[in-house]
Amino acid sequence: MKRITILIADDEVEIADLIEMHLNKEGYDCVKAHNGHDALQAVQTHSIDLAILDIMMPKMDGYEVTHQIREKHNMPIIFLSAKTTDLDKISGLVRGADDYITKPFNPMELVARVNAHLRRFLQMNQAAAADKPILESGGLVIYPEQRTVSLYGNLIELTPKEFDILYLLARYPKKVFSVENIFQQVWGGAYYEGGNTVMVHIRTLRKKLGEDVSKNKLIKTIWGVGYTFNA
Repeated sequence: MKRITILIADDEVEIADLIEMHLNKEGYDCVKAHNGHDALQAVQTHSIDLAILDIMMPKMDGYEVTHQIREKHNMPIIFLSAKTTDLDKISGLVRGADDYITKPFNPMELVARVNAHLRRFLQMNQAAAADKPILESGGLVIYPEQRTVSLYGNLIELTPKEFDILYLLARYPKKVFSVENIFQQVWGGAYYEGGNTVMVHIRTLRKKLGEDVSKNKLIKTIWGVGYTFNA
């Protein structure tokens, strides 16, 4: 069975070593990088299953590394950063991260989040493989096995969490999902303060689907309740 490999990219060597030690105890293999250029090269030369990226790295910051990873790869990405404001967190999620952890951090919390993201990612992939039929609605086509989405023939680049949210809603059209329910099913953990995280992902998902200018929205807001797929 293939061992899971995690990329740790942080210019603080001590932090990267600490994360590696805790992840090794969980049975994960790790690849470390101390600047953005080496992080991107690691993704190109290793089979990476999840990436933990510092934002403020030399040569290339975590935002740009994420942008380039997303062009070719579909893996969970966790930002680990000293930037702690709500605006920083929202910006990180909008730029393609699946999660955002601030420094200083509890290594065990990081490990728990890594486990949750990998578990949900693998479960979604397995469910998609079992549900081979594609989903189509109003020019939108979802290919579960490949985890890709096209809109009127144009490929839409989604992060893993954006895909998971869209696929969840599309599989059950007209069913209303609360923010808490979406968080629990897509992130796979207990619901604490995940409301903003869900809403930020749905906002960016809608923008990628062109719903900021479209009158016929695929993702409909049911005020005070949640969201539904408007098939």
